[in-house]
Amino acid sequence: MIDVAREEDVWTVTLNRPDKANALTEEMLRDLTRVMREAQQARAVILTGAGKVFSAGADLEAARAGLATSSTWEELSAAVASLPGLTVAALNGTLAGGAMGMALACDMRIAVPGARFFYPVMKLGFLPQPSDPPRMAALIGPARTKLILMGGQKIDAEDALRFGLIDRIVPAEQLLAEAQELVADTRAAEPDFARQIKDMCHSPLSLAPPAGHF
Repeated sequence: MIDVAREEDVWTVTLNRPDKANALTEEMLRDLTRVMREAQQARAVILTGAGKVFSAGADLEAARAGLATSSTWEELSAAVASLPGLTVAALNGTLAGGAMGMALACDMRIAVPGARFFYPVMKLGFLPQPSDPPRMAALIGPARTKLILMGGQKIDAEDALRFGLIDRIVPAEQLLAEAQELVADTRAAEPDFARQIKDMCHSPLSLAPPAGHF
C-alpha cells in the first residue's frame, strides 16, 4: 500500500489505498518510516497519494486498537524531517488527522484546489503527536494552529495558502509535474551543496548585535 518510484535520485512515495481514502494502518506507517530512512541518499523525495484524498489519517479500526497513540507517527515525521534532500508533499486531496505530521515535516507542500485540511484529535479524545503543533505553529502561527487543533476547523486550500500551511495551489493534472519542477535544481546540484543550503535554512538566525554595538 506504499509505492516507491525511483527516477535516478528522486523518489516518489505514494500512499496507495484509495478505496479507504489512504487511511493509514500500522503496517503502512512502518513501511513509510522504513522508506524514508532508506531515502537518505536521495536528492529529493516527493510524497503523494493515489486517488482524490491524500490521507484521511489513521485507519479507524487501527486507531481504536492503539494506533492513534503509537510512537510510529513521530518516528515517521522524524525520518522525513531528517532527509538531507529536498522533500515536497504533493497533496492530491484532503489531508487529515495524524497524516498531517509527515506533510508538516516536508520542506514544502503543494496541493490541489479541492484539498481540505483538518486535525480533529481533541474531538476524538487524543493528543496530537508532539512535533506536530510546533511545526504547524512555525508555519502558520500559534493562533491559527489552535484554530485547527482546538477549534476543530476545516481549512480549504485557499485559506491554507493564505495561512502559509501550503506553498502553492496546483491543478490536479499538473501536481506531480510541478513537484518534479520544484526539485529539479536540487536534483542537479552537488548533494553536499544542497544539503548545506537546507541546513542553513533550518539554522536559527542570531539577531544579537556585534560586540561593542547597542
